[in-house]
Amino acid sequence: MVFNKNIKQAALAAVIIASLVYYTTSEKDEAVVIQIAEMDWASAELMANVDKIILEEGYGLKVELVPGATETTFASMNSKGQPDAAPELWINSVREPLYKAMKEGTLHSENSNPITDLGEGWWIPPHTAKAHPELKTVLDVIKRPDLFPDKEDPSKGAFVTCPAGWGCQLANANLFKAFDMEAKGWKIVNPGSAAGLDGSMSKAVDRGQNWFGYYWSPTALIGKYNMVKLDFGVPFAGTEHWTSCIAKEECDNPKQTTWTKSEVHTVVTDKLKKNGGAEVSNYFKNRTYSGAVMNEMLVYMGDNQASGADAAIEFLSTKPEEWKSWVDTATADKIKAAIK
Repeated sequence: MVFNKNIKQAALAAVIIASLVYYTTSEKDEAVVIQIAEMDWASAELMANVDKIILEEGYGLKVELVPGATETTFASMNSKGQPDAAPELWINSVREPLYKAMKEGTLHSENSNPITDLGEGWWIPPHTAKAHPELKTVLDVIKRPDLFPDKEDPSKGAFVTCPAGWGCQLANANLFKAFDMEAKGWKIVNPGSAAGLDGSMSKAVDRGQNWFGYYWSPTALIGKYNMVKLDFGVPFAGTEHWTSCIAKEECDNPKQTTWTKSEVHTVVTDKLKKNGGAEVSNYFKNRTYSGAVMNEMLVYMGDNQASGADAAIEFLSTKPEEWKSWVDTATADKIKAAIK
């Protein structure tokens, strides 16, 4: 009986130990799974996939890419602490709550300049600018809705905004209101998606048609088509007005203003900041793409219909001079070996 009792106790202890080991291992595995937002535009797709490869192959972490967009990703990070990182967060529309979260220590900006030569604004094709040299500013273009007829209602000029969920949608809507564009014969055209926005510009430029709308740089299309960024023709109304009105859904009296200076950050949660350690933090801080290289990669993605995952391999394979300084030599060697 004593022997049987000892066997039972030993068996029970073994089960408990096995359960604890399993639980601890599961908890550990769960702790090192990092969610990274893969935003729905090309540069952000590339950056997310490069981060995934470097963090997995260089630092031994597990990374899951999750779909993202500016507003929804920030809201989720701010309220739920997920995803753990947003590699390319354009902060103009979320500046106040982001800075509040940073002050409270729940979110952190690991890099305030992940891509050089950034810029947002309103653009027209080069052939439009050449044919109509009088169109030097947004104010000039607004006077000529007849040059940019809407497909569904040619009596109206078409201003192409950005897709729902992007921070720029709110700014574009409020600027449209500030410049009284509806009364001047214009309508806002929502392209529906990143692909829709790209297609709208590409089709117009390829066919020699006029096009007027929002876009940003560095991007493949701006570089490919040599698009012309317009001066707004008015002074900047100030950061306070931009953040408290232009970038808000509720903006009763928007003022005419030029586009604010674009700011893009790599933002991480406090959980990743702590669990990732100094090496991962330093990687994010060092990880800055030059505008020229990013444009080159975006053209590659467009010409080859390459996914973010494919482009990441291409980038890491062909641009070691760009990324090797982001990590130490030992980590760089691990990454190079992994992508062969």
